[in-house]
Amino acid sequence: MGQKIHPVGLRIGITQEHKSQWFAKKYNYSKLLQEDAIIREYFKTRFHKSGISQIKIQRKISRINVEIHTAKSRIFVTKGLDEIRKELEKELPLNREIRIQITEIEDANKYATLVAENIVEQLEKRVAFRRAIKQAMRKAQRSGVLGIKIQVSGRLNGAEIARSEWAREGRVPLQTLRVDVDYSSQTAKTIYGILGVKVWVVQSKNSNKGVK
Repeated sequence: MGQKIHPVGLRIGITQEHKSQWFAKKYNYSKLLQEDAIIREYFKTRFHKSGISQIKIQRKISRINVEIHTAKSRIFVTKGLDEIRKELEKELPLNREIRIQITEIEDANKYATLVAENIVEQLEKRVAFRRAIKQAMRKAQRSGVLGIKIQVSGRLNGAEIARSEWAREGRVPLQTLRVDVDYSSQTAKTIYGILGVKVWVVQSKNSNKGVK
């Protein structure tokens, strides 16, 4: 069970919560879902190097509250939240009022998305995959996580035959629902093909206190 189901989706309502919180009638659900996809895609493409760990969306009638958890809040401050809001409102098909809140993360090594993006960046710079994995696991352990597992798949180091290799440190019990598991899957585009990177991070009990 732990290897076949998405670790975050399996734990929603137990240790995880929905990243989009709103209610819609049956006829309006698809439009709001499309808006959420546009908002997330905008931040992932426009600020793909700003260390975004997660994007939370809440709706109140005609207003959308977007909360961005990032390790590099200065990028958003430099760009200007008003300018970002105006650009995002133009992207949406319906006229919506958007409010953006930036939440800064103290330690990026505790979040699976940021760990995976760091590994992807190193792989695209032609760093050996074992070295990238060891560095990421070492940094995560120093940050105080209970466990971390990293898997890289594809033509590793340019090999002719694709394969998967993984490494683990600490406890990563994927079948235990009460364990707070953070998961991310990213893609590295290298000169010898596409590599898949998966990261599981078991957060410590006080992991939520790492946010300002």
